[in-house]
Amino acid sequence: MSVFFAILFYVATIVLVVGLALRIKTYVATPTWLKIPVTPAPLTKSGVAFRLFREVAFFESLFKSNRWIWIFAVLFHAGLALVILRHVRYFQADVWLVIELAQPFGIYGGMAMVAGLLGLWARRVVQQRIRYISGVSDHLMLALLVLIGVSGLSMKFVAHTDIIQVKAFFLGLMRFNIQELPADPNLMVHLVSVAVLMMIFPFSKLLHVAGVFFAPSRAQVDDAREKRHLAPWAAFMDDNR
Repeated sequence: MSVFFAILFYVATIVLVVGLALRIKTYVATPTWLKIPVTPAPLTKSGVAFRLFREVAFFESLFKSNRWIWIFAVLFHAGLALVILRHVRYFQADVWLVIELAQPFGIYGGMAMVAGLLGLWARRVVQQRIRYISGVSDHLMLALLVLIGVSGLSMKFVAHTDIIQVKAFFLGLMRFNIQELPADPNLMVHLVSVAVLMMIFPFSKLLHVAGVFFAPSRAQVDDAREKRHLAPWAAFMDDNR
């Protein structure tokens, strides 16, 4: 079983890293044909960077459009950030102080993550216009994320697992030295769910995590009046007329 999970996470990591790299490469290589920033838009590159920061950190556009969905989105993403910080300890022999301080908050982060997901999922079921455009993949993705959160919380509040042995397993993976993994059903469900998420991440809607930095409507300077915008291929043709 330990060998199976070791191979599973090696494969999942390769798929995640290579898939993300290829997707980002595609984003970088795709020409932007038009100047289409959502106005009012920044007039400088530093302004664009600050706008992207506000969007990524505070979901500014969502806050302006729908406060209820913004609350659920913040619960999910902030909770997920705390959960990730809590899990960093499994990959550190000597745990950093900031990770140590984040441990108690990680549990509350897991609860917030599940609450936010359930709210976002309810929106896809209750609101008719959102239900109409929601596909099977949307529901399956939310179900997978909820399963990860619930199975993780169950190991804290329902059936405890040997976290020292779990940490030894993941430290061993980093050194290509496979260690024994606890044979707990909740842990198995949690790890399989995480591995599946890692493998489908580069090919799903969750890729907006990276895509937001390449979205022309958010990442462009509003200087169309001052400077002519040409995509690289169009600029080449323009120079060779």
